[in-house]
Amino acid sequence: MDLEAQVHAEGQVQTDVVVIGAGQAGLSAAYHLRRRGLAAGSGFTVLDANPGPGGAWRHRWDSLTFGAAHALHDLPGMPLGVPDPTEPASAVVTRYYGRYEQEFSLGVVRPVAVVSVTEGDGGRLAVHAADGRQWQARVVINATGTWDRPYWPYYPGRELFRGRQLHTHDFRSTDEFTGQRVLVVGGGTSAVQFLLQLDGAGVSTVWSTRRPPEFTRRAFDAEWGRAVEARVSARTRAGLPPRSVVSATGLPLTPEYQRGIEAGVLVSRGPISRLTADGVVFADGSVEGVDSILWATGFRPALDHLAPLHLREPGGGVLMDGVLVVREPRLLLVGYGESSSTLGATRAGRAAALAAARLLAAGQTPQAGSTGAAGAAPALPTRTG
Repeated sequence: MDLEAQVHAEGQVQTDVVVIGAGQAGLSAAYHLRRRGLAAGSGFTVLDANPGPGGAWRHRWDSLTFGAAHALHDLPGMPLGVPDPTEPASAVVTRYYGRYEQEFSLGVVRPVAVVSVTEGDGGRLAVHAADGRQWQARVVINATGTWDRPYWPYYPGRELFRGRQLHTHDFRSTDEFTGQRVLVVGGGTSAVQFLLQLDGAGVSTVWSTRRPPEFTRRAFDAEWGRAVEARVSARTRAGLPPRSVVSATGLPLTPEYQRGIEAGVLVSRGPISRLTADGVVFADGSVEGVDSILWATGFRPALDHLAPLHLREPGGGVLMDGVLVVREPRLLLVGYGESSSTLGATRAGRAAALAAARLLAAGQTPQAGSTGAAGAAPALPTRTG
């Protein structure tokens, strides 16, 4: 059955599963849905807001090479191989995801900007697009990540600053800052990489972090990864919002970072007290004049389109059991909390596909708020092999 045959007169498309987002988690989920016998289109539909493959990676700046980026975990069924580490990460990942979609005939529908998910007809969830299209699904797998929700912290005087302010989301090249003094705000990997890139391009920088930078010599190995996942999982299982990536991982003290510390580039001036028209006042009372502010302050989960489902707990997060949303068992979240890394996203995609297949095989989809053995969704694994 092709998509045209599924469209009702009112513009609705009926499908068993809708996957929102075609990044690492969404593609992994789609692959495993196919493995379990669902056909692209009639069985599952992948919606993506981007004009082409690559997910959030397609928006990364060209100077972020694959060798400098966070490691990309293989998608199931197709190894990435060994890319040129000097090639832009955006090009590597866009090409890889594009080949993947074609190889497994995932039929990603794009560009589709999902604006809301609401109660649908006959126990289904309705997925609404900005252009008026609508998909009705028995199960929704949300894989929208964080890229579309950059976090801008507020400081007194921020509205008075007359220079340029931009977020990691909007960074393109160090060439934009030639001859300037730039304040970089944030304690994560992106901030550190920006500082080193800007310094290498001859741009004067000053660094601000709320807390002392958390450099660590600990190996980022499998044991470390399990410990990080456990800490993040504890928060999502308590209905608390995930914290920043660096708060869970720290910063690896690589030789490059060590040289940056010794050169005085990677030395934080501490937290900001307030901003002025042409500079910044730090908490210790010192003042610096700056021309631009680069807010490398991270992202928040892009879940605004799920607001009609009333998922938030009093603590501000979404109460999770693995990839299962406790308040809404027809909805599975991947790329959220412990599954926000590419390795975690790949595992979570498989877990969500398995759970969706079990729900479909049971012949009925549980309603929001259902409890007990008869109505509850099956238990979902938080880690899969």
